[in-house]
Amino acid sequence: MTESDRTLLSGADPDFLEELSDYLDVLGNPVRLRILQLVAGGSKDARSLSRAVGTSYENTRKHLDRLLLAGLVTKEAGLSGETATGVHPVWKYALVPGGLERVVQNLALFGNLGIAADTHGVSLRLREMRDQVSSTFFGNVSLLLVVGGPEDGTVFPLEGRRYALGREDPAGAGAGVEAIALSPAYTAVTRVSRPHCRLVAAGEAWQIEDCESTGGTQVNAVPLRRHERRLLEDGDIIDLARGPQGARLLFTVPPSGQKSDHQA
Repeated sequence: MTESDRTLLSGADPDFLEELSDYLDVLGNPVRLRILQLVAGGSKDARSLSRAVGTSYENTRKHLDRLLLAGLVTKEAGLSGETATGVHPVWKYALVPGGLERVVQNLALFGNLGIAADTHGVSLRLREMRDQVSSTFFGNVSLLLVVGGPEDGTVFPLEGRRYALGREDPAGAGAGVEAIALSPAYTAVTRVSRPHCRLVAAGEAWQIEDCESTGGTQVNAVPLRRHERRLLEDGDIIDLARGPQGARLLFTVPPSGQKSDHQA
């Protein structure tokens, strides 16, 4: 998707930009990103996190409060590990289910709206933060994000070289075929055993091919002919069929110069 293809938000609401800037401030702190990494592996109390990130207990609590306010972590009563004075009640912090996927989706969607220059520098910060979060939590690979429907926010890292895309099928996608199988609720999407479409790595790039799907495949609202291959670009929107029973996907690429071995 080129800049001219995007909807430029030159008149974006200043309040929206300020809220988005605050959201980026929460994610832009390396200590908070490290805390997210730690709680992604299981719930932890503030003192454990303080020792792991190398900052004071008071500062750790402040970082956790920012993450709680942003809806990225949860706080529940729990018990400490065994200490010299016994076991004590503590607050334990955990990553919100699907929280990281939602962050990547939010950053990718807003980043690909083409927000015009603004006093907060939001457009550049969005791209930088999306790249940092994606590489920190998902590695330096291209991603496919589900937008809308029952699997909204799901992230599929593209670590292979060829994928069949379609609706979940008990028969599977066939022996030796890597598949991205979507929920059966996306009823307009062809079953993955056929499949609806394919993603094929071409050097460092990715191509998409429609596989004679019933509902059709569109990239940025432009239909693909049957078995036509089209090069995907960062920020492209892929529609597998249209309407509420179809699936919409967002394609993103890793930061420039940081391709994984899978894409090299």
